[in-house]
Amino acid sequence: MTVLDSFSLADKVAVVTGTTRGLGRVLALALAEAGADIVHLNRSANEEVENACRDFGRASTSVFCELNGDADQLGKAIGLAHGWQGRIDILVNSAGIVSRGPILERSATEINEVLQVDLVAPMHLSLAAARLMIGQGGGKIINIASLMSFQGGLNVAAYATAKSGLAGLTRALANEWGSQGICVNALVPGYIATEINADLRADETRAAEFRTRIPAGRWGTPSDLVGGLIFLASQASNYVNGHLLVIDGGWMSR
Repeated sequence: MTVLDSFSLADKVAVVTGTTRGLGRVLALALAEAGADIVHLNRSANEEVENACRDFGRASTSVFCELNGDADQLGKAIGLAHGWQGRIDILVNSAGIVSRGPILERSATEINEVLQVDLVAPMHLSLAAARLMIGQGGGKIINIASLMSFQGGLNVAAYATAKSGLAGLTRALANEWGSQGICVNALVPGYIATEINADLRADETRAAEFRTRIPAGRWGTPSDLVGGLIFLASQASNYVNGHLLVIDGGWMSR
């Protein structure tokens, strides 16, 4: 196998959450371009993103998944995804939400929803996928963490809590499943321009403050994460486990 061959995802099946827009959409397309067939786990089907994956010559389908659902519902979604081609090689927990504002002003419903979507759902999806991956000899699970996995941030307490938990979950599952051929890692995006932070970017004063701290001098784009994603999803990273790969333009080094 050549070095480039080790990065190929040819004939792999990847399950990705939150592909209808933003980061999830870009990651799903990147996996398809690298050779994987894609199962989109979303609240509703999106023919545009399915067809965009097919444009790379790969199969593509959607499975309904409500991340606010309970463990049984999330497990059923993974089961349906597995039934499509009889295997799951890669799971990318990409979907996420944030509730901005002082924690004392956030309702219990808002707080619980962030924790559910950003932490609890990825845990149950990973558990369901791992049970199937163990039977096929292994697989790759990639969580999308955050700089808030290391920092408390400002006015994003529920989000920081969930993403800190996701970092811990990544390491814990890597410890449990590494001997069974499952690598569990996380991408840690810096400030990436997506819908989730449109309000921050619209505030020119705050946006400029962020850019000033980033050594690269700019906000990232979803495409900046693609190289790290393909590495963690492919055979090239078979000895990488429990790692949080920071892609932040240098923010954390400042």
